[in-house]
Amino acid sequence: MVPTKTEMDVLRILWKHGPSTVRFVHDTLNEQKEAVIYTSTLKLMQVMREKGMLDRDESSMKHVYRSALDESKVKSGLLDRFIASTYDGSPSNLLVALLGNDKTSPDELKKIRDLLNQLDK
Repeated sequence: MVPTKTEMDVLRILWKHGPSTVRFVHDTLNEQKEAVIYTSTLKLMQVMREKGMLDRDESSMKHVYRSALDESKVKSGLLDRFIASTYDGSPSNLLVALLGNDKTSPDELKKIRDLLNQLDK
C-alpha cells in the first residue's frame, strides 16, 4: 500500500505525536501548510481507516486515531519505488547523487562515513 502525499502528511503527524484526535491532526496540518478544511481532514482520516492505514479508538467521546502502518516499512517501500523509478534501481546511483549535492552538510557526510565504516566491520 502506497500512501498519497496527503496521507503521508497525516501518517507523519501520527508517527511523531502518537495516537491523536482529528482536531489535533487538522490543527497540525494547518500549521504546516495552507488552510485545510476540518471536514476534509475528517473525511481523509475516515478513508484512511477504511483502507486499513489507521485504527480508531472509539471508547471515549473523542475518537482517537493511530497509524496502523509501520513507519519504517512505509518509508522503505517508498524509497525502493523512488530508487527503482528515478535511479534505475541502483542505490549507489542515489548515493552518488546525494553526496554530489551541495545541500549535503559536513555533519551529514560524517554520519554517512560513520555508517559506511560500521558496515565494513
